[in-house]
Amino acid sequence: MSNPDNSKADGRQRIAVVTGASGGMGLATARMLASEHGMKVYLLARSLERGTAALENVKRCSKRDDPELILCDLGSMEQIRRAAEEIRSRCTHIDVLVNNAGVLTLRREETEDGFERQLGVNHLGHFVLTRELLPLLSESRQGRIVIVSSAIHKFGKMNYNDPHMKRRYTMWGAYGRSKLANLWFMKELHERLKESRVTVNAVHPGAVSTQIGVNRSTGFGTFVHRMVKPFFLTPEQGADTAVYLASSPEVAGMSGLYFYKRKPAKISAKASSPELANRFWEWSEEVTGYRDQPKPVETNVPTTTGSFRINSFR
Repeated sequence: MSNPDNSKADGRQRIAVVTGASGGMGLATARMLASEHGMKVYLLARSLERGTAALENVKRCSKRDDPELILCDLGSMEQIRRAAEEIRSRCTHIDVLVNNAGVLTLRREETEDGFERQLGVNHLGHFVLTRELLPLLSESRQGRIVIVSSAIHKFGKMNYNDPHMKRRYTMWGAYGRSKLANLWFMKELHERLKESRVTVNAVHPGAVSTQIGVNRSTGFGTFVHRMVKPFFLTPEQGADTAVYLASSPEVAGMSGLYFYKRKPAKISAKASSPELANRFWEWSEEVTGYRDQPKPVETNVPTTTGSFRINSFR
């Protein structure tokens, strides 16, 4: 367990936002940040019923009464902006943003904005949410963004002539592409945040037993999930590296890296390409309509230890 004083290193409560927090690794991440690292946690979830149950779980396990639930479907640009506005109305800073939520769909589906669902939720939703919350992260003593990716990114590829896979769709092709997108986003965002105190890293959690890929309406995938569960990591084990990146002083200042089992790991040459990452960023801006660049602006900000310079964002 970390030093409880670490939760208020600059005299303020440390605050974390975790997406996909209604179950699996997201719930485990929220619970661990609250109970082991003394953070106030905002749980973002799509379902009121499952989100409320998760909120009570975090409160009970952490013995804290300050975790809060915010409803947000990452497949809806409107809901993302509404959730971000709600977060901004509740706090003046964020220390940690864990982009954990993810979907895996057998058949091709679309978000309400017309994006292929896996890319829409796993990347584009987080792309907009992250940029909406950057001003709050820049107010932290050392803001951290953690993006949950996967080793499956190595099989991903982007076809700009068919970006939403209307002509050719495969479940794993779409999933691999969304995980490649996570790394392109991480790499390009790292470049754009170099002059700030906000870091961004990605993580491969390993093979984790979660409900991803299980259709809660039809029950599809439930039997397979039960069969393979004994061979997979628990959600807590899968969340370990994400929590480490969100909380450990050992990685303070480290940015633009991909971690596995708490260690930097290699990514594919495609995921490492600055040119491909920049092109994909520009495409993401175009399709989401989120074109206002996060331009760094040097400002003098008073703190408990004196004045120093950070970057804020327009």
